[in-house]
Amino acid sequence: MAISEGDLRRRWSEGQPCHGLWSALPGAVTGEILARTGADFVVVDLQHGARSEAELPGVAAAITAAGSVPLVRTRSSLFPDVGRPLDLGACGVIVPNVRDAEHAREVVATCRYAPAGSRSIGRFSGGAEDPLAIVMVETATALEDLDAVLAVDGLDGVFVGPGDLGLALGLTGADRRAELRGVLSSIVARAGAAGVPVGVYAHNGEEAAGYAAEGATIVTAAADAATLAQAMAQHLRVARDRPGPERP
Repeated sequence: MAISEGDLRRRWSEGQPCHGLWSALPGAVTGEILARTGADFVVVDLQHGARSEAELPGVAAAITAAGSVPLVRTRSSLFPDVGRPLDLGACGVIVPNVRDAEHAREVVATCRYAPAGSRSIGRFSGGAEDPLAIVMVETATALEDLDAVLAVDGLDGVFVGPGDLGLALGLTGADRRAELRGVLSSIVARAGAAGVPVGVYAHNGEEAAGYAAEGATIVTAAADAATLAQAMAQHLRVARDRPGPERP
């Protein structure tokens, strides 16, 4: 059954987890395949993925036709980089490198038409009148200002980038993993207490389920590029390790 950005907003506000997939690989077919898995949403990654903005109308349309919600991680938090995906079919944005609450307010305003915001009229294909506005917590300053970020009016959620946040806090390496995990759990708890939907980038379903058990509702279960590589490598191992027929 098809789901809309309004359904995601409602379910998140009710504390219900929604499950999605992360997409870095190019092509509308990729988006359609991911959406057809039953994902509630598919995040098209323009910051680190292999897609370009020119692909978005086709990719977003394919995801929508397959019954899922197309979201986009934008290239940056700049006004045009947030607005263009919304004009090209995205039903919401996940905006990286947000510095603090004031910056988060600017991002939300970029997603809303006047008089509520500063979004420019010019939607080209698909998309939404009232898209989801989600900011990433992945800088030390955003973490320091987290309570104020969570109080930003019109914000639909926060999404944590563990890799960049770990770098920003100096919590990289295996010996600091537990400490970083504690920080992530704290963010999830604080967002939940404030009634703000929250998610954490996860590398696999087990990790995603762990965040959901703590209260995360924006649940990304896997990323296409990494999952494809892992699955193909596993098939190769099986093919190479299985003994061949005995020869006389």
